[in-house]
Amino acid sequence: MRTLLRLLALLLALALVAGAGAWWWTQQPLPLAADALEISVPEGASLRSAAQRAVDGGVQTPAALLAGYFRLAARGQSIKPGDYAVVRGMTPAELLAKLIRGERIVLTVTVPEGWTFRQLREALAKAPHLRHDTQAMTPAQIMQALGRPGVAPEGRFFPDTFHYFRNASELDILRQSMQLMDQRLQAAWDARAPGLPLKSADEALILASIVEKETGRPQDRAEIAGVFINRLRIGMRLQTDPTVIYGLGEAFDGDLKRSHLSTDTPYNTYTRAGLPPTPIAMPGKAALLAAVQPAATQALYFVARGDGSSHFSRSLDEHNRAVNQYQRGGSR
Repeated sequence: MRTLLRLLALLLALALVAGAGAWWWTQQPLPLAADALEISVPEGASLRSAAQRAVDGGVQTPAALLAGYFRLAARGQSIKPGDYAVVRGMTPAELLAKLIRGERIVLTVTVPEGWTFRQLREALAKAPHLRHDTQAMTPAQIMQALGRPGVAPEGRFFPDTFHYFRNASELDILRQSMQLMDQRLQAAWDARAPGLPLKSADEALILASIVEKETGRPQDRAEIAGVFINRLRIGMRLQTDPTVIYGLGEAFDGDLKRSHLSTDTPYNTYTRAGLPPTPIAMPGKAALLAAVQPAATQALYFVARGDGSSHFSRSLDEHNRAVNQYQRGGSR
């Protein structure tokens, strides 16, 4: 009887030692072939398969040991498919927790304020590990796929940094951006000042895109918007260079000439009154708010000083003096 008890005690002690050793192992950094690895777990992968993929990807631990731990520690929880980063110092427990939570590798694409739809598409085409499912589509086909048939895409997407997983769709990112612009535009329109000469949120979006392209420094946005609002109120042409440049399209070589200002296009606000037919770029939140909450100003003109700021004038004579001072014959 005593021998049996001693044997049981020994077995218990060995089990405790083994358990302590196993627990210790789960808390130790995994040996890796490099400081950072990437493993891909396909849809429907088992815990054993995930462990094997980790080992194949450079985790230098016996696959059977890692799989055994996964099975015991997962406690019936499933792992999520995707691409995962394994970095130096990560323990088996941390790796399993990452797989269960689905903490996949996240990539980003940044779209700056003032970009055009063409520039947005170019950025998506260059974004890594993105499914380029819109590159063969026309702008009209893209808007159709997004549920906005007949709507021009320019200005309809909000500039921001978008996060995505590998093999995400360009169309999904465009949808996120479009929905975000819908929200930002509606919020700005709901907060508009009374008495604006703007008939709709779409007109506010067009004006905001012009303000975005004309602004050299953030402090000037509201006053620049105020100048354009004043011109719209009295029926004065907006006479803004960025709309002319946009209307020239790919023919514009970076040098805006006086002849361009008299060349009529739907976007030439020197030859046509009112707002252009569509936005000319993607405005950010600040430009949207400036368009609907312009500064209370009497200025009808402004000219770039050359340092990013603008000089504002009430009269044409004052404006001409400012042009001579800052641009030597340039005009706005």
